[in-house]
Amino acid sequence: MDRVDSSADDSALDDGDTPELSEVAISKHLATSIVASGADTNARRLSSVGQDFNYPLDLHTFPVSHLSERTRRPSVIRADSGTETIATIASSLKDSVPPTRTQTFESTTAILNQIRPLQYEEPPTVTDQVARKQNRRSNIQFAALCWCFALEGWNDGSVGPLLPVIQTYYSVGFSVVSLLFVSNCCGFIIGAGANVWLNERLGFGKVMILGSLFLLATYVIQSPAPPFPALVVSFLFAGFGMSLQGAQANGFVGSLKKNKSAKLMMLHASYGMGAFCSPLVATQFSQARHWSFHYIISAGIAVSNTVILCAVFRFKRQEELLMEIGQEPSEDAFNTTPTSVNLYQQIFNIRVVHLLAVFALIYVGVEVTIGGMPQYGWIVTFIIRERDGGAAAGYISSGFFGGLTLGRLALMYINKRIGEHTVVFIYVLLSIGLELTVWFVPSIIENAVAVSFVGVLLGPLWPILVGHGARVIPAYLFTACMGLITGVGMAGSAALPFITGILASKYGIKSLQPFLVAMMCTMVGLWALIPNTRRIA
Repeated sequence: MDRVDSSADDSALDDGDTPELSEVAISKHLATSIVASGADTNARRLSSVGQDFNYPLDLHTFPVSHLSERTRRPSVIRADSGTETIATIASSLKDSVPPTRTQTFESTTAILNQIRPLQYEEPPTVTDQVARKQNRRSNIQFAALCWCFALEGWNDGSVGPLLPVIQTYYSVGFSVVSLLFVSNCCGFIIGAGANVWLNERLGFGKVMILGSLFLLATYVIQSPAPPFPALVVSFLFAGFGMSLQGAQANGFVGSLKKNKSAKLMMLHASYGMGAFCSPLVATQFSQARHWSFHYIISAGIAVSNTVILCAVFRFKRQEELLMEIGQEPSEDAFNTTPTSVNLYQQIFNIRVVHLLAVFALIYVGVEVTIGGMPQYGWIVTFIIRERDGGAAAGYISSGFFGGLTLGRLALMYINKRIGEHTVVFIYVLLSIGLELTVWFVPSIIENAVAVSFVGVLLGPLWPILVGHGARVIPAYLFTACMGLITGVGMAGSAALPFITGILASKYGIKSLQPFLVAMMCTMVGLWALIPNTRRIA
């Protein structure tokens, strides 16, 4: 072993002499510092940090490979750095002043203030594709519901033109043929009660398809002109099926957050379109020998309705279908608990449900009394007997339903501009004024035009009622409540025409207009009692 003097070693380094060493010597007694030389890539040198030791140091050879990579290659000067690189780095470090602790803190704080929270955003193309897919699916769902409502309008509009031939074919009078309407009303009421239980057990998709199957069974029974009791039962099936579909469709569209009011108007306009087209076709079959073949066309529409509902809604619940179009469930949907009060009791404890149900009863009753059955609608009977109208007066029924459809589409802007709650008063009061002209002006043309405009004004009322119910009724009860409101409303389609018949038999058909005016005034009073916003108990 060679003995090396520490002071001599340091002075040699200061003079710039760099001995070539392949191995380094390390002291056993004190810490050492590393000095790297650029003359040779394998050169490493250890020197003592102490300068006042009088005894020589024992140095032992130690292979460079035993040191760590960071020790062998400092981060500033690498072993492969050239002379110019080392000189440049040395000059930059010589002129630099080490930052103080305060400067370091300030610079770090400034950097942190400039850092923004990390936000993850999907690529625009992906977001746009998802939005387009959801909009397309939403439009398909809405179109399927419109087709369903068009079938219901087709069903209701076909009864009036076929009613005289039904009476002739079965040799029954008005009192017996009225069983058809009573049966239909009972079907609606049963469906309204069953809808609450079925909606909880089966869900939206299955209940809609169940209703479509009942409508299909109705037309299968009616097509061969069955015995009169079977015809009565078929009207019961029709009322039950339409009650289920009407409640579910109104509840689904009323639960939407985007364009709810416009879609409700379009949904019920499709009903008016079906009711407008059906009398035109049914009138032709009423003059044919096989009048019941009209229901073969109805059965074909019912088959297409069932297929479309199966393909679009796929037996899923309403919550799943709304999530597919990008709408999260409402907070009210989570208000139910396993220990909550019975669902029927919750519904009957809501005061606004009773008010809306009575309003619906009178509204539907007035609508059917004017434009629906019996005998092409009582307004047609009024025109024939009081205004000496001919057989063509039957088309006034189509004019009324045409106005109904037009009003639901054309008045959407006015509804939004004025406010749906306020505009109901305006429409009903204007309808009262038009009914007064029918009452006192003895002109067939004026009466026909006035009846069509009454249809325009009354058309938006039912969609407004559904949309208003969605605002004042808890979301998790809305579909069930709409089933009840619809069922009670359809009861009015039998009750008010029946009362009209009783009044006509005692006072004559001229009593129709005072009765309609009185019912419309009652609608104004009921709507004034309905709150504009939800009241929290």
